[in-house]
Amino acid sequence: MSKERVVCTASIDDAAVDILSKQLTCEVLPDTSVETLMNALEHTVGIVCRGEGKVPAEVIDAATELRVIGRPGAGYDAVDVEAATRRGIPVVLAPVGGFAVAEGAVAMLLALIKNLPQADEWVKTGQWSQRYNTPCGDLTGHTLGIVGFGRIGQHLAKLVQPFDLRTVAFDTQVSTDAMADLGVEKVELETLLAQSDYVSLHVPLLAETKGLITSDRLAQMKRGVILINTSRGGVIESLDIIAAALSSGQLGGVGLDVFPDEPPDHKHPLFRHERCLCAPHYIGISKLAWNRICCTMAEGMDAVLRGKKPEFCINPQVL
Repeated sequence: MSKERVVCTASIDDAAVDILSKQLTCEVLPDTSVETLMNALEHTVGIVCRGEGKVPAEVIDAATELRVIGRPGAGYDAVDVEAATRRGIPVVLAPVGGFAVAEGAVAMLLALIKNLPQADEWVKTGQWSQRYNTPCGDLTGHTLGIVGFGRIGQHLAKLVQPFDLRTVAFDTQVSTDAMADLGVEKVELETLLAQSDYVSLHVPLLAETKGLITSDRLAQMKRGVILINTSRGGVIESLDIIAAALSSGQLGGVGLDVFPDEPPDHKHPLFRHERCLCAPHYIGISKLAWNRICCTMAEGMDAVLRGKKPEFCINPQVL
């Protein structure tokens, strides 16, 4: 067998390993550090950038045999796409697991609306009478604002259709008619923030979305709004502004699956607030989603290595 190999910064689904191992060796590195990746570039024709792994320009420039980079998912901020494009290296994606992210956003939203983490604790700690002191909320009769109306935002809109609620969305790239087809009103961001009882973030991390949610924008929202972020941690300016908004009551709850730094500092005051519900960048990797994501990515990488066109590529100009 050829010495050529694909290295992964973290484990991937076994079915994807089988796809990549047809003619090459597929290896998982012992950790996600750039240093470890730099030391594993000999004979490496493909890199799977997963978990906390990163593929910066220094790696791409040093990987003289590199022919393809794979990202298991829709986000690509961990890869220096500009450096890859300069080298003529395709960056393959797998934006096929959005349904799981949308389901997770609904789960977080309903858990916070219905006070489920607190209600669970009341029963288990003998505080049954707390049910008289803390009202249980409703999704019905309220307004949900979706920031970003790509695959995941659209799937979320479909999931909440059975509820009797108003759904609004902000996305400069999606038409009013396309939103209307899903029963969603297209509005400007300021309108969405001012009118929504619940806000769910579904934008990629780009220059124009980095720090999109600031303390000023939190102040524009309804008092007691619930904010969900299952997109990228950097879309929110900092954990500090979320903690302050929770403490003041401006935010009635926050659900976070993503963080500016991953893993975050678990000692941050935010994580001591009972209305902060968290997951470790986890809800998008359900069993079905993870299998689909990894196999789609592996098939795309395999296509590139065979001189074929992958289904999803962020820099198709290099193909």
